[in-house]
Amino acid sequence: MTAARIHPSADVDSDITLGDGVAIWHLAQVRSGAVLGENCIVGRGAYVGPGVEIGANSKIQNYALVYEPARLGAGVFIGPAVVLTNDHFPRAVNPDGTLKSGHDWELVGVTIEEGASIGARAVCVAPITIGKWAMVAAGATVTRDVPNYALVAGAPAKRIKWVGRAGVPLESAGANNWVCPLTGEKYEQQGERLVHSQDMKHEEK
Repeated sequence: MTAARIHPSADVDSDITLGDGVAIWHLAQVRSGAVLGENCIVGRGAYVGPGVEIGANSKIQNYALVYEPARLGAGVFIGPAVVLTNDHFPRAVNPDGTLKSGHDWELVGVTIEEGASIGARAVCVAPITIGKWAMVAAGATVTRDVPNYALVAGAPAKRIKWVGRAGVPLESAGANNWVCPLTGEKYEQQGERLVHSQDMKHEEK
């Protein structure tokens, strides 16, 4: 077992759950009820909101803002200065001019599935789901769900390629088949989704 490492300048509430090997760095803030799986890294100045759940081996890079009620799977990468929002219609005040409180809106979250990566300064506008092993390009604005293994870019973000688990663009093997040039892993395109060969075997059982 490896104890969690928390930098003295970090602001970490006492009622959070930390797995073995977690590292929380300079000036980061982790709020009440957050759950961080083993070996998670929270970079300098990053923010993790109340009750946010982050899977094992995930990385939250410097100054990223992960607002509640976000849910992140295992092995998720959140690049520097990424923002995961949590409000449909953000306002500072009510129609009568009074200051809004935490009870004046319905929280909505971003869900990011296993292995997905969000590039630097991307904004994910809740409520959306980023599929497993998907990749969001740096600076993108994501306003709708992203399929598994999709590479999306732009504002609003659109799919421009497919990527494999190694993170590099896949190459066409003809007839809706794709292959990873690094690992040789095979994928099949089924309409607007991509399925890994191992996943296809599980579906057949």
